[in-house]
Amino acid sequence: MIRSVLGSVVALAGAAAAALSPFRGWYDGRLGRHYRIADLFDGIGGTHPGLWGSMWLPLLFAAVVTVVGVVVRSRLLVALAGVVALGFTVLWTVRLGQATGSVAVAADGSGLQLGVAYAAGGGALMLLGAALLPGRRGGRLRRSDRNRPYAAPGAEDPDTWPPTQEPGPSVQTSPWPEPETDPYTGPDPYTGPPARADQDTAPYPVQEEGRDPRHPPRP
Repeated sequence: MIRSVLGSVVALAGAAAAALSPFRGWYDGRLGRHYRIADLFDGIGGTHPGLWGSMWLPLLFAAVVTVVGVVVRSRLLVALAGVVALGFTVLWTVRLGQATGSVAVAADGSGLQLGVAYAAGGGALMLLGAALLPGRRGGRLRRSDRNRPYAAPGAEDPDTWPPTQEPGPSVQTSPWPEPETDPYTGPDPYTGPPARADQDTAPYPVQEEGRDPRHPPRP
C-alpha cells in the first residue's frame, strides 16, 4: 500500500513538472512553448509556433498518460510517459547543440535554463514512479487466487473415494458418490430377534379357519 501511494505521488509530481516546463525558460530566455515540434526534426529556427504545435504538446501527452497509468495502476503506461518526456527533451537538446554549437549553463543566466530541468526531471520522476508502482496485474491475481477453488486431481495423481491421501488408481467409476453402507449390523429392530427352534412363535393358539373361537371343538 505504501509503495503504491509513493509511486503514484512520484509519478504525478513528474507529470506536473513536465507539463509546466514549456512555460519556463529553456534557453537564453526563450520559453519551451516557443519551440516547434518540427524543430526537433528540421533544426531549431526562430519561428514561434502556436501552443498546440509547440513542445508543450508531447509533454502534455506524457502527463496525461501518466495520470491514466496511475489510475489504472499500469506501470507500462507510466514508464512510457517517462520515456516520451525524456526522449523529446534529449532530442531538443541535441538539436540545440547543433544550432548553437554548445549546450551549457552560463553564469549570467543564459544557456540552458530551468524549463529544461523541469522536463528532464519530470521524465525521470515518471520512470521512478513506474518502478515504485506495484502494478495492477499482480494484486488482482493474488486476490483471485485466494477465491479460486482447488482444482480436481488429474489422472496423474489419482486417489480413492473417499479420499485417503494414498496414491493408486481410483476405485470410483461413477460420477456420483458411492452409497454408504448401514453401520448397524444387529437384528432388524422392527422384526425383533430371530426365534429359537423350540419357541412358539404364535402369540395366540392356532385356530382352524371358519371355526368360532367361542365354542371349543368336539371330542
